[in-house]
Amino acid sequence: MRPSRVFYALAGLFALAVPLLGIYPVFMMKLLCFAMFACAFNLLLGFSGMLSFGHAAFFGAAAYVTSWLVTAHGWGAAAAILAGTLAAGALGVVIGAIAIRRRGIYFAMITMALAQLVYFVCLEAPFTGGENGLQGVPRGSLLGVLPLKSDVAMYYLVLAAFLAVFVFIRRVVHSPFGQVLKAIRENEPRAISLGYRTEDYKWMAFVLSTFLAGIAGGTKALVFGIATLTDVDWTMHGEVVLMSLVGGLGTVFGPAAGALILTAMENYLARFGDWVTITQGAIFVLCVLAFRRGVIGELAAALRLQL
Repeated sequence: MRPSRVFYALAGLFALAVPLLGIYPVFMMKLLCFAMFACAFNLLLGFSGMLSFGHAAFFGAAAYVTSWLVTAHGWGAAAAILAGTLAAGALGVVIGAIAIRRRGIYFAMITMALAQLVYFVCLEAPFTGGENGLQGVPRGSLLGVLPLKSDVAMYYLVLAAFLAVFVFIRRVVHSPFGQVLKAIRENEPRAISLGYRTEDYKWMAFVLSTFLAGIAGGTKALVFGIATLTDVDWTMHGEVVLMSLVGGLGTVFGPAAGALILTAMENYLARFGDWVTITQGAIFVLCVLAFRRGVIGELAAALRLQL
């Protein structure tokens, strides 16, 4: 068996055994939600070379739509998450069609500007709860059969969603479509000279990334029972960028590792109070200096693994 398969098998066994190991399920659910978000963002930046500063718009939009459908209309968990995901994907279709016409910093600034529009919609729209957000969102049940009130049941639903997203991204990356995205990332003029319509490929990658970010946002809303402006705020953009950079851009598992590092830091460094930001900054600097390709990127290079 390949070493990379052994790594994934051990990680999968650990994830399945989390409730038996006494690890706080809510912490693990938060980790998995942000890991999904980071993996979705990495599909855009790590494999397509497009830096978006507005991905929290799709994460937060799905969270709001999912929460609203559950609280106001009594939708089930699966249907609400699917609707939130479709809403994020539809938003991605529109924003992607506008932003994809520009490259580099101009693309990043356009996505950030449009994301701020989404933020103000979430702030002012009557169904979003304004600054208070949507609170007390019930988890309900899965397909009317499996109650999700238990943290253990909800954890396995989140884990299933993460595995589906992870396997899908891995499949996309290693498909002919993914190889074209890598070619565009490395040298777009050369890809154009080979006959590829690069704008179409980048737009599809953008929409796929927003769709997957929507799954993360909708799932997160049900886990914590709340959707707030934090989900669409610009600080969320920064967090997902850091997760990808620390874990390793252009690696499949790197963003998940980055999400683990950042989530663990937020959870276990909270006791330092005002020193949290300084401590986090120092750790990020050390990671950048010691792991130029990210933690997983350096580990994969050292062990010659494909992670």
